[in-house]
Amino acid sequence: MSQLFSPLTLREVTFKNRIFVSPMCQYSSEDGFPTDWHLVHLGSRAVGGAALVMVEATAVSPVGRITPADSGLWSAAHASAFQRITTFIKENNSVPGVQLAHAGRKASTDAPWRGGRPLPAGQQDWQPLAPSPIPFDSGYPVPREMTQADIEQLVADFAASTRLAIDAGFEVIELHMAHGYLLHEFLSPLSNRRTDSYGGSFANRIRLPLRIARTVREIWPKQFPLFVRLSVTDWAEGGWDLPQSIEFSNALKLVGVDLIDCSSGALVPHVKIPIGPGYQVPFAAAIREQAHIATGAVGMITDPHQAEQIISDRKADAVLLARALLADPYWPLHAAKALGDDIAWPVQYARAK
Repeated sequence: MSQLFSPLTLREVTFKNRIFVSPMCQYSSEDGFPTDWHLVHLGSRAVGGAALVMVEATAVSPVGRITPADSGLWSAAHASAFQRITTFIKENNSVPGVQLAHAGRKASTDAPWRGGRPLPAGQQDWQPLAPSPIPFDSGYPVPREMTQADIEQLVADFAASTRLAIDAGFEVIELHMAHGYLLHEFLSPLSNRRTDSYGGSFANRIRLPLRIARTVREIWPKQFPLFVRLSVTDWAEGGWDLPQSIEFSNALKLVGVDLIDCSSGALVPHVKIPIGPGYQVPFAAAIREQAHIATGAVGMITDPHQAEQIISDRKADAVLLARALLADPYWPLHAAKALGDDIAWPVQYARAK
């Protein structure tokens, strides 16, 4: 059997292979609630053979959404609405996961297919929060600098959403500390200009993200793994970078994080990123080797042999696929054939194997 289709065990959860569904925003929720779209979208990836099916960035509060159509997990009703989806994923031998997030200064925008720009005043908009009152880009509103009370509320919101994730039936939580959203904004000196204990030095900038990881880990059942998605570099001078990500990953490991999902960028606009097949894989390899923690590789991983090489060369412990799985929900089934592996298909589809 190929390495890509070998099992991976983190804590007491065994993933049947190393193919994970990357969290991908669908902008199709209603007041944070998943819809039939999510059942079909996520369920088909479980049917398609992915070991972990992760729900998109799911806001811990209404103001933490990127758009009004974002997924949310801030009430018992939201948890109940996800149960049908997590049950279906488990019934199809995959692990259900959820990415908990807060959009920070990139909140209160429209869906990408309507331009993705900040919502006009009076059109379901709200004032974004951020570590410092620095807008993401020209044309974006100035976010309100978070007070100590806001910070305490944020920690409480992540704690509450963790408890709701248990009720919803999830078995993996990923904390979104990437792509220019709130926790990433605290990490990077380009967006965090605070002068209190949450800004300035490296130790201060990681204080809140690390505190949230610790809080979530204390609540999240010991048998279930906890992931963190990092933008390993801002691709910008004076910003967050790989050495800081390695040091932060060491700190995250000490509070009980089990895997670092290694992405990059999106904190500041108009930066040059050397995009190409597997361009972020070296980040996963460096963190895995130097922080001695499991990593996931993500970004333009599209070919089964490419994915196999990443795992067999021990550059990452799993690959997280996004666009490839949007284009083909059954990518894992087809990848197994390409690699010469004989894996089980859903019995309903066996005649097509």
